[in-house]
Amino acid sequence: MEYTVGQVAAVAGVTVRTLHHYDAIGLLSPSGRSAAGHRRYGDGDLDRLQRILFHRALGFALDEIAALLDDPEADPRAHLRRQHALLTDRIETLRRMADAVAAAMEAAQMGINLTPEEKFEVFEGYDPDQYADEAQQRWGHTDAYRESQRRTASYTKADWQRLKDEFDALHARVAELLARGVPADAPEAMDAAEEHRRFIDSAHYPCDARMHTCLADMYVADARFTATYEAIRPGLAQYLHDAIHANARRTE
Repeated sequence: MEYTVGQVAAVAGVTVRTLHHYDAIGLLSPSGRSAAGHRRYGDGDLDRLQRILFHRALGFALDEIAALLDDPEADPRAHLRRQHALLTDRIETLRRMADAVAAAMEAAQMGINLTPEEKFEVFEGYDPDQYADEAQQRWGHTDAYRESQRRTASYTKADWQRLKDEFDALHARVAELLARGVPADAPEAMDAAEEHRRFIDSAHYPCDARMHTCLADMYVADARFTATYEAIRPGLAQYLHDAIHANARRTE
C-alpha cells in the first residue's frame, strides 16, 4: 500500500506541514514518489512515524528521536518495549492530572469564586491558584478577563462541575474525530470547533473567531495547555488548533 501525505496526516493526526518538516530534516522521508514527484508513504514509513510520535509524546526532541531510530544496533522490539514501559508509568498520572490541570488553568484565567474547600473538591486536589497571578498579569487588562470575572463571580461549585463535565465531553468528541482520522478542516471537525467557541462565548466571555484562534495558538504554544490535550489523546492539541483555524477561515 502507498499513501499520500494528506492520507498519512489524517490517519496519524498530524499536519501535512509536520510531515514536510520531518522529510526536510531527514527524520521521516517517504519511501516513494509518484510520477509527478509527490510523496508516497509505505507501511514501513507508517511504522517509523508511529515510533516518532511515541517518542514525541514522551518528550523526546526530534534530533534525539532520529539518533534512536537510526541506531544500527537498535532492536525495534526493544524500542517498543521501552516506550510501552515509559507510557505505562506516565499514563495513569496523566489521566488523573488532565482534567485537573485543564480546569485549574481555566479557573485561573476566568477567576473562580470558590471557597478553598470547593476548589480542592472540584479540581481533585489541584490548586488553581497556582496560576492565578500569571492569569492576572497576562489577561487582567483585557475586556475578556473583566467580563469573565463578572460572569463567574456568581458561579457555584455545581455550576463549575457542570461546565467541566460539558467541556470534557466536548474534548472527548474532538478526540474521537482525531482517532477516526477525520481531517481537521472537515465539516465535522469545524463544527466541533465552533461548538468549542460557543461554549467559551456562553460560559466565560465573548469569544469571536479571532479570539478563538488566539486561544488555539496558545494551546500549542504553551506547553502546559499542550500537555493537557496530549494527555487526552496524542496529537489533540494540534488537531484542535487546526480545526479552530479552519472554522475561523470558514466564517470569514
